[in-house]
Amino acid sequence: MSKVLIIGAGGVGGVVTHKCADDRETFSEVVLASRTLSRCENIQRQVRELRGREIEIAQVDADDVAQTVALIKRVQPDLLINVALPYQDLPLMDACLEAGVDYLDTANYEPPDEAKFEYKWQWAYRERFQSAGIMGLLGSGFDPGVTNVFCAYAQKNLFDEIDYIDILDCNGGDHGRPFATNFNPEINIREITQRGRYWESGEWVEIDAMSQSRMFDFPAVGERKAYLLYHEELESLVKHIDGLKRIRFWMTFGDEYITHLRVLQNVGMTGIEPIEFQGREIVPIQFLKALLPDPSTLGENYKGKTSIGCLIEGRKDGRPRKVFIYNVCDHEETWKEVRAQAVSYTTGVPTMVGAKMMLTGKWRGNGVFNVEEFEPELFLEELAARGLPWHVKEM
Repeated sequence: MSKVLIIGAGGVGGVVTHKCADDRETFSEVVLASRTLSRCENIQRQVRELRGREIEIAQVDADDVAQTVALIKRVQPDLLINVALPYQDLPLMDACLEAGVDYLDTANYEPPDEAKFEYKWQWAYRERFQSAGIMGLLGSGFDPGVTNVFCAYAQKNLFDEIDYIDILDCNGGDHGRPFATNFNPEINIREITQRGRYWESGEWVEIDAMSQSRMFDFPAVGERKAYLLYHEELESLVKHIDGLKRIRFWMTFGDEYITHLRVLQNVGMTGIEPIEFQGREIVPIQFLKALLPDPSTLGENYKGKTSIGCLIEGRKDGRPRKVFIYNVCDHEETWKEVRAQAVSYTTGVPTMVGAKMMLTGKWRGNGVFNVEEFEPELFLEELAARGLPWHVKEM
């Protein structure tokens, strides 16, 4: 019986709140907080209607450490779940350190003034979390998150040696909008417009953004073109998968999406540097975010499926082996269950599962950890039970 404080009331925050509310035995009390209280009120109403359960809500500026510490001291949670923006990871980790509370997030820190994300800032907290006797779990979403656990499971159970990993992420759904992003537009566009990067033969290789692509036959979706991007789980998996020769990350985008994105880049709308406009300073990508649909509003009319997994190649018992470990999730089904589209669902469910692993003591330690450092079977068993079944396909 534990109390959690969830910070962030977007699409993922809604899913995490619904799923925590479902498990009364583990999550005896649920508190949801955000800068925008009306978002919390909307999720609170949905949880009451769909789950028959009351949750507490609060307002907080996650950039303000003192505000967050005051909220933690008032609420007294066993765990803080961060599903706010990646910019807010470090202030929230600082607040957890000051208040002595465990921490979990889904995406690594990204400085607001630079389109760059890496784990160095959060890994630097390891000794301070150890000294404070608290635990930080990083990247407990789908990718990063489930994909990391798939790789740990493969290393432990399916292979003696792993040579190559390709993480493949496909959203085969259709939301009916000319152009929209499936999670925070500012974070999404910054992620895919920065230079691509992958690890091979002991070093990082950089390429121009969206300059390499491949076709892949995704289960339940079919053949789609995927583009090579840099994604944060590559950085941690390089450390934790022994003998790895190469690891890459690929994500699918339709031609119409690519065309829209290219035009927006060409006219400067994806820029992160402030500009002067009518006597005031604005950041172009933040203005663009205000114009685009809120990802949490896309779910009701979304149709189709996501198909995400890890293509892993190596050897078992002296023989070559190649498998695809994956999950398929349906947008219409997730809307019925938690009033969210599948991209939010596939992130929110493993967030709740990671929290449960921590609160029940199945994953435990003092310091800062990535999810692949713990027993994968415990996580994957709970993941399937909570709505994200997974499969192993021999290739």
